[in-house]
Amino acid sequence: MRSVLTFTIDPAEAKDFDDALSFEKTEDGCLQVGVHIADVTYYVTPDSDWDKRAYELGTSTYLVDRVLPMLPEELSNDRCSLNEGEDKLCMSVVFTLTHEARVVKYKVCRTVIRSDRRFSYDEVQTILNGENSSGRADLDEALRTLNDLAKALRRGRMQAGALDLEQDELCFKLDEAGEPVDIWFRKATEANHLIEEFMLLANRTIATHIGKSGKTMVYRIHDKPDTEKIETLEKFKRKMGERVPPATIDMLLVRAMAKAVYSTHNIGHYGLAFDYYTHFTSPIRRYPDMMVHRLVAQFILGERHRGDSRMADHEWLEEACRHCSDTEQAAAQAERDSQKEMLCRYIAKHIGEEQEGMIVNVVDFGLFVQLSESHAEGLVPIRTICPGHYLQLDEKNYCLKAVGGRTYTLGDKVRVRITRADAEKRQIDFELVE
Repeated sequence: MRSVLTFTIDPAEAKDFDDALSFEKTEDGCLQVGVHIADVTYYVTPDSDWDKRAYELGTSTYLVDRVLPMLPEELSNDRCSLNEGEDKLCMSVVFTLTHEARVVKYKVCRTVIRSDRRFSYDEVQTILNGENSSGRADLDEALRTLNDLAKALRRGRMQAGALDLEQDELCFKLDEAGEPVDIWFRKATEANHLIEEFMLLANRTIATHIGKSGKTMVYRIHDKPDTEKIETLEKFKRKMGERVPPATIDMLLVRAMAKAVYSTHNIGHYGLAFDYYTHFTSPIRRYPDMMVHRLVAQFILGERHRGDSRMADHEWLEEACRHCSDTEQAAAQAERDSQKEMLCRYIAKHIGEEQEGMIVNVVDFGLFVQLSESHAEGLVPIRTICPGHYLQLDEKNYCLKAVGGRTYTLGDKVRVRITRADAEKRQIDFELVE
């Protein structure tokens, strides 16, 4: 497919590119969209040293000041990366769609692609906004058409009951010594959604294809949330009405939900409203995607000679799913800790300042407040709240009541003074400014 219009869209600072899209019109008036994923398992053979390392790590970890890659850079940034102007091996899902984004047919195959352009999300967004051009009419048209298709796919997901819990991404500017000097938040744009929707479509298609065949599959599953917690949340929403910001309700909903994990036992994906779902599109940074590529090779492409014997071992696969779920959670915690440490180091430069914030958690030892500007979270210790008053925690109504004094409720806006920031312990303390 080297002659087909193909491109990648990634963050401006990205160094590895594991997915690309291709676009062309068919003779019958339909649209052909290829989702091309780096063929990592061509280079990383089963039980090799690279494979053992990738399995042990399970995933890449993205800390504020560095990346801990699952694969060595010679693979992630070079051999496997879908770099502009280079022939690359891919595992692809090529869709034929109507202009309304209905899938007419699809084909799963191995391909060789050649990316015509490496786009950043910001660059694509300016083109979609009509503020800029790629310099090529065919690329501009492809991006606009794919964006229309992505909007239709997203609309369909939301109508089916998918959750929209998008959060802004916290970003840091570091100086030469690695100290945070500024922070900002990156919002998801249409350009992000464009890529997201086609990756979701490919993941869902692969999972459905193998799942419905009755073969063993590695699924990405997400259980339904705890019913009691959801009922409590609904009562709180009805009681508080518009006094609680939507972001606070989303935060409570996330807390009530189960975590998504990997398993060979499919229960669907609640958050995405999919009956079948897997991870196929990021094999450079996730080991489960490598397992799925090997399952695709065996069960869809029929490549028994290139298969991995472990893919036929259900017990091994389930244990690998548990291991990858654990390593994913460990990596996510390390990433959160890295962000908290950097926020503490940033906030430490503002000790004594007064800032606006919002109560994001109420516990028996105080209030957790998130600052409006930096989103840094800190504790207002209970001993500093309404001195001389007895305080009661009302868990069902997410509030802390001072007998004879004020009631502090989740979502309330407050003004606080920054009193302590400990980067080593990743802790920030505030005091209320009444």
